[in-house]
Amino acid sequence: MEALLKPSKTNPRGIPEAPFIEKVENILKNPEADFDRTMKAFQDRLQQYKYMELSKKQQLGNLKVKIPDIEKNLEVISHIKERKAEGKDEDADELEEEEENVIETNYEVNDTLYTRAKINVDTLNSVYLWLGAEVMLEYPLDEAVHLLEERLKNNKESLKIVKEDLEFLKENITTMEVNTARLYNWDVERRKNLRLAEEKTKNLKISN
Repeated sequence: MEALLKPSKTNPRGIPEAPFIEKVENILKNPEADFDRTMKAFQDRLQQYKYMELSKKQQLGNLKVKIPDIEKNLEVISHIKERKAEGKDEDADELEEEEENVIETNYEVNDTLYTRAKINVDTLNSVYLWLGAEVMLEYPLDEAVHLLEERLKNNKESLKIVKEDLEFLKENITTMEVNTARLYNWDVERRKNLRLAEEKTKNLKISN
């Protein structure tokens, strides 16, 4: 049984491909001794796939939150940089220039509370970025853009990989569910035939 479930193929992340059982009788040479052990091995592999699927779905959910957040941050910084560039090219007097380079925006205080802020674009040369694990660092605008673009690229690559893994796991879960059902149904039919054979033998003895 160990040889049967030993992966002959894996996907690029090392997830094993499930074997497909065409004929149950080919793997159960001694059904009375091997059935329970074989069924348990199949069920264990199925649960392993489902556990990996759950983990991948959690990763997918996290990435679907992270990617829009990064894209939104890039949009904000790009808008700031555009306004700074526009301010440098503006020929209006200082008061008008100052007014044109102030951005009014809403920002989140907590999950349900927002407030308004005024940002002087001319004096804004850096931003603070959350790096995770309650760590925040200040970055110049250009460095922040570079960092966010790298993170966006990496997260999009991770999203592609997670989707591929989920599709692979879905196929192998289906294969193992089919294997388990075939194994169970085969054993039910085997026991039924044995019972019928025993009853037939018993009836013949009674008739004699």
